[in-house]
Amino acid sequence: QFSNIYVAIFAISVIFTSYICPNTDLENKIKWLESFTMLNFIIPFIILILVVVFVHEYGHYYFAKKYGVGVTDFSIGFGKELFGWNDKSGTRWKICFIPLGGYVKFFGDRNVFSQADHEKILNKYNKEDQKKLFVTKPLYQRSLIVAAGPLANFLLAIFIFFSIYTFVGKDFTPAMINEVKKESPAFVAGLKKNDIIYSIDGNKVNSILDVSKYIITSTAEYIDFTVLRFDQKINLKVRPNLVPSEDNLGNKINKRMIGIKLTPFNNEINHVKLGPTKALYYAINEVYFVSISSLKYLGMMLTGTGDTSQLGGPIRIAKVTGQVAEFGFVPFLSIMAYISISLGLVNLFPIPLLDGGHLMFYGFEKVLGRPLSQKTQEGFFRIGMFLLLSLMFFTTFNDLKDLGLF
Repeated sequence: QFSNIYVAIFAISVIFTSYICPNTDLENKIKWLESFTMLNFIIPFIILILVVVFVHEYGHYYFAKKYGVGVTDFSIGFGKELFGWNDKSGTRWKICFIPLGGYVKFFGDRNVFSQADHEKILNKYNKEDQKKLFVTKPLYQRSLIVAAGPLANFLLAIFIFFSIYTFVGKDFTPAMINEVKKESPAFVAGLKKNDIIYSIDGNKVNSILDVSKYIITSTAEYIDFTVLRFDQKINLKVRPNLVPSEDNLGNKINKRMIGIKLTPFNNEINHVKLGPTKALYYAINEVYFVSISSLKYLGMMLTGTGDTSQLGGPIRIAKVTGQVAEFGFVPFLSIMAYISISLGLVNLFPIPLLDGGHLMFYGFEKVLGRPLSQKTQEGFFRIGMFLLLSLMFFTTFNDLKDLGLF
């Protein structure tokens, strides 16, 4: 059973921590309930989660069917079934009461350690049914079935960005510095008015919108700038200040600031609808950039140099999703793409209970020539559960603190 545990575990965290908020006055509780139960927050959030989770689980389902694995259940949500239907192959497609996750259940799959007791499972089924068991499939097929969920999330993000760049367009307005504040990091580093920003940390700046994105996602102590000044490329290093601020949606963040104001080059906005090839290139590039930036951020947190206050769970996702949805359909699609990338990336982490944990076990199986013992797998799963629960409580605490409940 390959369930979207990342979403499910965070859903449980919301329910649990809602009962343990200490010293929360009545006014703040009412304020939180009013803000979180607003339909314009909840409905976009549920739509986003359902789409992203369905695509993830369908990735597992598609490759399972391709390799002849029996699928007994395809569930969107957890808990009591609200409605469903059976297809010709016997799969039960269902919508369940808690719409914060989903799972695909394979024929005969009752034990997360089933690969370790291979012979015991085979004895329960006849020859025909054995062909439908996940555990009887070659290692490469099992690996593809598991990896297909995260892969589907990446493909969804690419498809969304591709559609936006093709039908709506992408901004290619050159970023020119209009003002450099005195004594600011940019001023100290030597940035000047009328400089055109060419690249940041080796990333080509294709539009004025890229500048803040590359500055915010930079993880190094110094940010490498390349600017065009009188048609000459000049390389500069800027050490940003970390300033408590708010994003465009009013959410509190610690923002990296360098002290510049930008203006479109020649005061002209260049918004272009791209052809299929260019749209696909920039879509893949965006997914790659977000993935790499996320991994760098994770690395900083593990080394103790990252800003852990920016981590959030389902409450923050719901809040941001609802806010973005108010700006229109295209921004909502964009946030769906970013959440889809995050879900795919997180599920690839080598943590038992996640897809990456299964892939890790298959890696051991490939090296050792046999699956790990059930006892060893149980030890890994306990570690994985501890890590996920720790992350669950930490991010939910950040969510509640962001809402003023702590």
